[in-house]
Order: sequence, then structure tokens, then C-alpha cells
Amino acid sequence: MRAIYKFIYFKLLGWKIKGSFSQEVKKCIVAVVPHTSWHDFYIGLMIRSITKTKINYVGKKELFRFPFGWYFRWTGGAPIDRTPGQNKVQAIAAVFKGKEEFRLTLAPEGTRKLVNELRTGFYYIAKEAKVPITLVAFDFGKKEVKIDKLFYPTDDIKADFAYIYKFFEGVVGKIPEKSFGYKG
Repeated sequence: MRAIYKFIYFKLLGWKIKGSFSQEVKKCIVAVVPHTSWHDFYIGLMIRSITKTKINYVGKKELFRFPFGWYFRWTGGAPIDRTPGQNKVQAIAAVFKGKEEFRLTLAPEGTRKLVNELRTGFYYIAKEAKVPITLVAFDFGKKEVKIDKLFYPTDDIKADFAYIYKFFEGVVGKIPEKSFGYKG
């Protein structure tokens, strides 16, 4: 499957990868921006296979129902209940404690619509679970997936988010006008 993904990603789509995932660190948050389209899903699956990196994700529980639930589980997904009033940060952080290897992909925008500020859940999950963050940009404008070095959250959220925003600056999603920070 890896050979097929490499052929599609590099030859047919003409994309490139800039950077790499740390193989030594077995637990981290993989924060991917921008999330503008369903196309992000298959790009992520290809990147995961090409880089030989086990990466999981969570999705709304409705995705895991018949008839496609088996597929989402097979690709590393886990359902999450998004009803209000739950402490999702602590619940997701607890998953890290029970796993030897767990790299969790999250979309900090929290939606496929235009946002100008990232949600902070991914950041607080990393802090609670005591794991680093890998920033990943799906840049459809440059046809490249950019993978940053591991980033360890500090107690200075303002400085940390300045770094995070700088990394994602100018990245264009599949639907450009829905890209994080789109100015028009």
C-alpha cells in the first residue's frame, strides 16, 4: 500500500514532504492545519503510510456508525462523544496514559469553516498528557506537507501560540477562502 500511496502522492498529485516525524517519540499531538475539506483525510492517510508513522485520530461518534464505522476504526480512528458538558481534554489525555505508542492527530481549527483563531484543546491535551506537539501544515498552494520539529508546550501560552501561528502563516487549504487566517 505504501508504494501505491507514494506513487499517487509524489507522481500523480505532484506533492512533496518537508520535514519528518520523530520516530523516537512514541506519544505526541499532531496538530494539522488548515482543515478545509474532506481531502485532508486521504492526504493524512498517505502521509502516515509514506513516513511509516503510526498516527491515530478521533472523530465525531456519528462517523463510526454503520456502514462506514469499520473503515474509520481500521484507519486508526476512535469515536468521541462531542456532547456539551464533558471534559474532553482530560478524557483524551487519559488515553495517552494507557498506550505505549499514541500519536493523535487533531485539527486545531475545530471546523472546516474559516477561523482566525485556533482552539486551544490540542494544546491543553498535550500539557495534561505531558506529550509534545508536532505541527503539520497541509499546504495545497505549494502542494506540500510541512512537518515541524517537536514542540514542547511551556507555561507561556501567549509565546507558544505566537510560535504556532507563525508556523501556519500563509498556508493554503484545499478551499483557500476557508484556510486558517484567510485575509482575502
